[in-house]
Amino acid sequence: MNKQKRSDIPEVDIVLWGAAGFIGRLLAGYLWPKYGASGEIRFALGGLEKPELEAVRRELKADDRLPLIVGNAFDETFINALTKKARLVVSTVGPYAKYGSILVAACAANGTDYCDLSGETPWMHRMINAHQKEAEASGARIVHSCGFDSIPSDLGVLFLQTRAQERFGHPMTDVKMRVKSLRGGASGGTVASMLNVIEEIRKDPEVAKIAKNPYALAPEGMRSGVRQPNVSTFEYDADVQSWVAPFVMAAVNTRVVHRSNALTGYAWGKAFKYDEAMMMGDGLKGRIRAAAFAGTIGAFLLGGYFTPTRFLMQKTLLPKPGEGPSPEARESGFYKLYLIGKDSEGNEMRVTVKGDRDPGYGSTCKMLGETAVCLFSEIGKKDVNGGFWTPATAMGQKLIDRLTASAGLTFEAENEL
Repeated sequence: MNKQKRSDIPEVDIVLWGAAGFIGRLLAGYLWPKYGASGEIRFALGGLEKPELEAVRRELKADDRLPLIVGNAFDETFINALTKKARLVVSTVGPYAKYGSILVAACAANGTDYCDLSGETPWMHRMINAHQKEAEASGARIVHSCGFDSIPSDLGVLFLQTRAQERFGHPMTDVKMRVKSLRGGASGGTVASMLNVIEEIRKDPEVAKIAKNPYALAPEGMRSGVRQPNVSTFEYDADVQSWVAPFVMAAVNTRVVHRSNALTGYAWGKAFKYDEAMMMGDGLKGRIRAAAFAGTIGAFLLGGYFTPTRFLMQKTLLPKPGEGPSPEARESGFYKLYLIGKDSEGNEMRVTVKGDRDPGYGSTCKMLGETAVCLFSEIGKKDVNGGFWTPATAMGQKLIDRLTASAGLTFEAENEL
């Protein structure tokens, strides 16, 4: 690895940081043909090793119009120079708690927009606390959780509440998301991020408190509220006529949704409730599946908590960083989510969100890519000020429109199905 001199770092619109990683390659493969090859947006590939970045550029059949930026995520001088030369940085380098803090700090200081795939609630909590005021002053718009966690949930709730407002004249006070179906694989990077959060919780009781707080990502002074529902084992849900079990992404999705509500001045009410779970089917078979799935999630979390079992899981059971589902698995993947909203008057609004690829990778790279392009090209600094935002509060309907037009997502209300 040869760090570039500041004078050698090109001025570009968007840097794909971590472009040689598993999801970084997918992101580059999505964005360059669609927006870069035509010259519409000036991209650069960024990362630690020049040969790996050159390999990505060859895969894309790109040329010197796609420059490479080589440096270390821990080198503050380099990261500061990079963020001064880019208008937006999109990062796929996780665990973010290990590799992302210096980059976020530099973006906040230099007024550089930023988005990522983080599902690491304690880390996002720290970044908001440390850099919110600085980002406000510099004009940097920073948006975490721009993949499967948490765009379908965050934008799904926004879509539902918008339709509810149109139909009933007010938002729904109680919303739940239920995963109807999902097919996809896990990558080593995602697993590493999850295990890193578990390790932080194990080491620090304060981190555990943050992770348990459904309002942990809300602005300071707004981090408490009504008691939130939480499917922690398994139960029967009459609204979807199915047994349900914990959804592993709920721990971050619910926090992002509550931040969206807080950032909008409680547009959905201070008593707003939101939870998520996986549907396992009706009857005895559904109950058995729900119990087994809840047990599996519990075993994973428990195994990740203790060093010996975590080491054994990483060595024998879990994918390693840089590994992920095959192209065939990504192409054949899909997901279908139900969102159900209710109010105190007995009204109900139902919405379906669907994606046409593996949720964590095939669909996520498109969601992250369109988020970056939307923030760069459609959301002016006068439209959204500097600070830490969510996909719903930074881009809202404009991002929904992009995702439905280009990224294989659909958002449909019950009466529109």
